[in-house]
Amino acid sequence: MSSNTSSGSNTSSMAVPEAKEAMKRFKEEVASEIGVPLKEGYNGELTSRQAGSIGGEMVKKMIMKQEEQMSGR
Repeated sequence: MSSNTSSGSNTSSMAVPEAKEAMKRFKEEVASEIGVPLKEGYNGELTSRQAGSIGGEMVKKMIMKQEEQMSGR
């Protein structure tokens, strides 16, 4: 872990800044799959449920991918 990360909660910073664009595309893909209307820029009109469903589905997919890699598939 790099020492340039702060202990504060900054949702715009990433552990691997080079992955920012890929994560943005991943979020858009997941939102589309689950039917949440995500648009470019600010999405303050989304309900907490909609925003949470995007994040939750992203986490589920990342866990599944890691499990596949760990099992050798």
